Amino acid sequence: MAQIKRPKKRNLNIGDLILVLILIGIIVGVYTSFMNTEAQPVEFTYSEFIESIEAGDVIRVETVPEAGEFNTGIYNVSGQLVDETSFFTKIPTTETYNSTLRLLQANEIPFSIRSVNNVNFLSIISWLFPLVLIFGAFFFLMRNSGGSGAGNRAFDFGKSKATMQKGKTTSFKDVAGLDEEKGELEEIIDFLKNPKKYLDIGARIPKGVLLIGPPGTGKTLLARAVAGEADVPFYLISGSDFVEMFVGVGASRVRDMFKNAKATAPCIVFIDEIDAVGRQRGAGMGGGNDEREQTLNQLLVEMDGFGTNSGIIVIAATNRPDVLDPALTRPGRFDRQITINNPDVLGREAILKVHARNKKVSKDVTLKEIARRTPGFSGADLENLMNEAALLAARDNRKNLALNDIDEAVDRVMMGPAKKSRKYTAKERERVAYHEAGHAVIGLRMSHASVVHKVTIVPRGQAGGYNLMLPDEETFLETKSSLEDKISGFMGGRVAEEIIYNDVSTGAHNDFQRATQIARAMVTEYGMSSLGPVQYERSNGPVFLGRDYTKSRDFSDKVAFDIDNAVREIIDAAYQRSKDMINEHRTLLDTITHYLLEIETLTFEDIEEIDKTGKLQWWDDKRAEEVTEPVIGDTKENAA
Repeated sequence: MAQIKRPKKRNLNIGDLILVLILIGIIVGVYTSFMNTEAQPVEFTYSEFIESIEAGDVIRVETVPEAGEFNTGIYNVSGQLVDETSFFTKIPTTETYNSTLRLLQANEIPFSIRSVNNVNFLSIISWLFPLVLIFGAFFFLMRNSGGSGAGNRAFDFGKSKATMQKGKTTSFKDVAGLDEEKGELEEIIDFLKNPKKYLDIGARIPKGVLLIGPPGTGKTLLARAVAGEADVPFYLISGSDFVEMFVGVGASRVRDMFKNAKATAPCIVFIDEIDAVGRQRGAGMGGGNDEREQTLNQLLVEMDGFGTNSGIIVIAATNRPDVLDPALTRPGRFDRQITINNPDVLGREAILKVHARNKKVSKDVTLKEIARRTPGFSGADLENLMNEAALLAARDNRKNLALNDIDEAVDRVMMGPAKKSRKYTAKERERVAYHEAGHAVIGLRMSHASVVHKVTIVPRGQAGGYNLMLPDEETFLETKSSLEDKISGFMGGRVAEEIIYNDVSTGAHNDFQRATQIARAMVTEYGMSSLGPVQYERSNGPVFLGRDYTKSRDFSDKVAFDIDNAVREIIDAAYQRSKDMINEHRTLLDTITHYLLEIETLTFEDIEEIDKTGKLQWWDDKRAEEVTEPVIGDTKENAA
């Protein structure tokens, strides 16, 4: 397929700009100083001029007729005195002019008569040269800022900014964990390759595909893979590229984009972050402006208006489908909507295999175990995880990625780098250990609680320590019992502090935040309280200005009071369960705390051994092998 040649652009070098500005400054300065060096002429009256001639003070005179006719009308006279002072005056009549010439001849003063048609080219050049130079410098800047043809850039203001990409740079092999989503798009690829098969049977291929999902789930990657598999031109543009401050520019760019796409059809137009231009019209405060709404109107017309755009498939991506205009998401425009969620454990394993292809991973690393330890990770998170592990291995001059590199990378992605330089007092360190041990005890003893995989008191981010608690198996639904046990798990740290120290600290503020969020959702969204199966609130994600702020509340003040009481009942019940559980297993709490203070980090295997045997054998053996060398002279004889 022929490749479209575009004029090679040369980006404006900041050095060129500075050089031109310095040059202009030097020229203006030199010209100004040159003009200032010439003394300003002194204006004489005619009588003063005659007196200066008779006194012998005038050494040179030049006359020019003012009216344009030689020897008629008024004459302008300029000249120089003995002290090199310049002067000028006017001679009012021709008779006076003739008598003045005779006086100059009598006093032997040289004079010249210049016609008005005689042009002083030196004077004109001295005025025009700086102007020509300045305009030339600006022309140079404009020409070099856009390459050849930049003189027409003013007429390209409404042209599309979509860039066309050619070549099979990405394929479905580079996309993992999205098998069902790829299956939905394979039909579009087949249509782009064999449109006759679908047209003969009367099928209409979707005009638009909307990819919906959280950030980092692979929406843009999937769109690039579709273009690579279909081997068709792929136009890439962001929704913000249509938005300008001038009304009509965005709509013009939409028209130009579809015009270019028609010329290379069949093709794919990918609009990333379409919510920048596709937000609901007339949303009130925080709504759009005329420019954005006109752009959206033009996009709606191009996708499904009176005209036809056969062979053009629009793929768009957004993580805010709730703010899109309903006219944009109706059938006929974006016919197919594909939701891309964070991958499950099998999807994470497949994604890790893709990102591990170009990395040297040790044989003892099991990607399946890493996938199980990273629930909720997106594809971008997993790619970042493998890259962080590779950076850690390279930092320590190792050739392969070891298990501890990946383990540290998981902690860094979730909580941030370890802050070993942060110093705690011995009392604070012990309190943090009891806090984390409290979480661990709840996780070990409650039937529906998550499994404790790691406990550490090494500070990361804003946390003094943390527990890595993962579900035994990933499920799509949550039960009331599992949610209550999760809240009890969040309460474990505060309960342990209260039991041991009979006092509390600020370390549990994030635990309370997450516990309260779950408890309120149980009451207002899931119908898991005494208020019954009624949904009082719904999770909208970020607020959409102009719509969500003006929405009325769907319940009375009495119901709001009952909601607060129901949330408090759930939290209080979970707190009491945690307290009873930790009091019952106080020995386990003290044992885990002891080893945390000794080792700082306990793995899943360590916690499991402590739970079963009440001790950590490998650490006890290591401490037993540490023999203190005897002090010199400390023998039995000396002791005697």
